[in-house]
Amino acid sequence: MKKRYIAAFLAIVILITGFTACSSRRKTQQITTSTPATAKITDDTTFKLSYTQSDSLDPFKAKTQNNQVLASLVFESLFDLDESYQPVANIATGYQYTDASTIKIAINPQLTFTDGSALDIEDVVYSIERAMDSPAYGSALSIISYVSSDKSNVILHLKKPDPYAVNLLTFPITGIKNDKDGYPVGNGRYYYKSSGTKTVLKANTSKDFEPYITTINLVNIAAADSIDNAVNIGNISYAFRDLSSSVSKRMSCAKKSVDMNNLVFLGVNSYAGITADANIRKAISLAADRSVLAQSAYSGYATAAHSIFNPAWPLSDETKMFSATADISTAKQAVAQSKTEPDKLKLSILVNKNANRLAAANLLKGQLEAAGFKVTIDKQDYKSYKRKIENTEFDLYIGEIKLSDDMSLYPFFDKNADARYGINSEKLTVENEYIKYMEGNKNIGKFILAFNEEMPFVPLLYKKGMICYTKALKGDMQGYYGNFFSNIESWNFNS
Repeated sequence: MKKRYIAAFLAIVILITGFTACSSRRKTQQITTSTPATAKITDDTTFKLSYTQSDSLDPFKAKTQNNQVLASLVFESLFDLDESYQPVANIATGYQYTDASTIKIAINPQLTFTDGSALDIEDVVYSIERAMDSPAYGSALSIISYVSSDKSNVILHLKKPDPYAVNLLTFPITGIKNDKDGYPVGNGRYYYKSSGTKTVLKANTSKDFEPYITTINLVNIAAADSIDNAVNIGNISYAFRDLSSSVSKRMSCAKKSVDMNNLVFLGVNSYAGITADANIRKAISLAADRSVLAQSAYSGYATAAHSIFNPAWPLSDETKMFSATADISTAKQAVAQSKTEPDKLKLSILVNKNANRLAAANLLKGQLEAAGFKVTIDKQDYKSYKRKIENTEFDLYIGEIKLSDDMSLYPFFDKNADARYGINSEKLTVENEYIKYMEGNKNIGKFILAFNEEMPFVPLLYKKGMICYTKALKGDMQGYYGNFFSNIESWNFNS
């Protein structure tokens, strides 16, 4: 009997012990599964950008490069351009030309602004009309006559045919009304917000955007030299510099070059003097060593022009006509074909006091002299330089023009354009061939052939800009012109 009691007692102990162990295991499992995941590390204090406090944050009023660069973080556009200048639908879902001068653009109907309000057709029309009148976008959009809309499309009516006009639709789309704090509203990755007496950019997490940098602090730095110094010493984290002055050598920050659509060219007087002869103009182009100009005069922040068009654009490879290096022997043959007497082979290069262009003028002088020309440099202040160009008081001048993203050459071939000086449109056929190409009546080969024969101006190189950033900032900098912060979500300050 005693053994039976002992056995029963042991059985109960074992049962209780087993139950307790199972219960303990269940509790352990519950604790394990309910432990929260490690929170993502973020930063809302370190990343700083310069802005101009006295300028507007409204992208259609902003006049400074500072504030215009910020716009790409706050606002989305109808289309983005990739690094080869190809349009990628963004707020728009697609487009079609209904005729040579009319573009119908479909709009995504499900988008909202960062304040929760709907982004609709009226906002898009409003933004286009404001962009057409703005200092930042108005010049490029001057080809648009007017804009209309239907229930789901915006319709652009162009003043003249432009097969690449969709490339121009990269301006910000904003709400008709500002947000409750008075800031312009967009649907970008960040939005403007007050922080005490300051303005910051806050991450728009409603877009499934989860960056390390959750707050971007804005520092009021307006002067270009001050911006350069601030990014060098780390007072701001990141800046884009268009290198309008020769600053690349004094930048000690981390750097990345970015392609721009700024063409540096030789304007040529085809009305008078020896440059009125097409053979002389071709000889000048052949004698120019574009690779030396890009590497030496522009410190590598330029690409030799092998076509009229930007080297990053696919059509440039299809329309190659220039060698990167000089072809002195062929240049001398072109001079001989002109039958110009040796004592009249004199050229003057007009240039303003820009360091890069002065360096280019001195290099060109030696290159042209190797082909048999006698060359002088006419160095002027900008006011006198501009007056001489407008009065066609030059043989050659070194110019620079920012071409619009549709790659339009109308600035050279339109009678009221900025770069038409020296081009004798009554004598040359190249202007008419370009217009026929743009209208779709001729293929581009006819225009390229006419350009090569008549050389109305001499493309030299396409400038590059610079993204510079503090060395403490980590991540693969994939920014490019027009999309400077393309992969900002992967940037961080982790060691």
